[in-house]
Amino acid sequence: MPSSADFVVPSIAHDGIAWAMRHMPLLTATVRRHGSTLAGHRIAMCLHIEPKTAALVTLLSATGAQITLTGSPGTTQDDTADALRELGVEVIGRRGDDEAQHARNIARVLEGDPELVLDNGADLITKLVDDGGCSSVRGATEETTTGGLRLRERAEPVGFPVVVINDSPLKLLVENDFGVGQSVVQGFMNATNLMVPAARATVVGYGPCGRGVAVTLARLGARVSVAEIDPYRALEALMSGHRVGGLKELLPDSEFVFLATGRPGILDGDSLDLLPDGAVVAGVGHFPWEMDQSALARRTASLRKLGTDGNERTIHRFRDGREITILAGTRMINLTAASGNPIQAMDLGLTLQARSLAAVATNTLPTGPQPVPAAIDREIATDLVRLLSKSRQN
Repeated sequence: MPSSADFVVPSIAHDGIAWAMRHMPLLTATVRRHGSTLAGHRIAMCLHIEPKTAALVTLLSATGAQITLTGSPGTTQDDTADALRELGVEVIGRRGDDEAQHARNIARVLEGDPELVLDNGADLITKLVDDGGCSSVRGATEETTTGGLRLRERAEPVGFPVVVINDSPLKLLVENDFGVGQSVVQGFMNATNLMVPAARATVVGYGPCGRGVAVTLARLGARVSVAEIDPYRALEALMSGHRVGGLKELLPDSEFVFLATGRPGILDGDSLDLLPDGAVVAGVGHFPWEMDQSALARRTASLRKLGTDGNERTIHRFRDGREITILAGTRMINLTAASGNPIQAMDLGLTLQARSLAAVATNTLPTGPQPVPAAIDREIATDLVRLLSKSRQN
């Protein structure tokens, strides 16, 4: 169990993980400083498995933590998972796993009787609480807004601390506003090879992720509309120069649609009836549930899939003759068709994960979902300012 004094950053043969780790100094310094708190603990993880998250897993493993990891359906990079297995990490699942297999993977991860949980979408935590298997768990972290909503809206409360990383003002500013917007639009362009300038794009949901997507699209010259029911967010979108309205008003004029609410069934049958011929729909939120799949199936006369391996473009020919293209089944387009959020943005987000997990391990936090402790948020913000200021001077 290495202390901060003798912690050594592992040497990584996998090019993608090595490149990510090279550009994640904040995470490396945080694990060096606080990683001894996690040494020897059994940690269950559910993450999108790609080089940046693999850097986190690699560093935590080097502290002596015992990690069992699974990914999310359709986003696992199998070569990255294999590289972690070679390092001795127990990785369960492959990219091609469907939802049923994913549920089995979640159950297998929890068979290790974890003390700490690092979750992404609250699949692990939900399974754990539903099964009543909380006796060994000190607490958890949850990456997403979607997962935080799932946990807060449960009828049965969660009986241990859960730090919701996406509640951090620091993360909302750096990763969501800047990182998500860049990576989502990059993934969309990779998947379609279509021009963004002058395109009519509608972003459904103007939370931190939707805002980042809208801003990025607008900077590239798209004519951006925003559908948002919260009046404060709608006002912010309007004052940022976007057209604002309801789905009934905006969808008939939309070439590209980005789903960023995190809520199921937002694009229902009535909304699908409004989409113009040729519209392209992409998912931004963690779960591919914002489009009503049953309503889509009822309207589809035939379909054609272009592309494979989670990056498919499915052209649905509706019974009325319209053709609507769905990208990757509305799974997260920045992961299915791109490399996820930029490395520097994930350096911050994963630093918040590691630091919060160390706080959970100390048994000092109250039970239930909660934001990143303010002291930790400020500590990491201070470190980031110092790091960025130094890099700008060199």
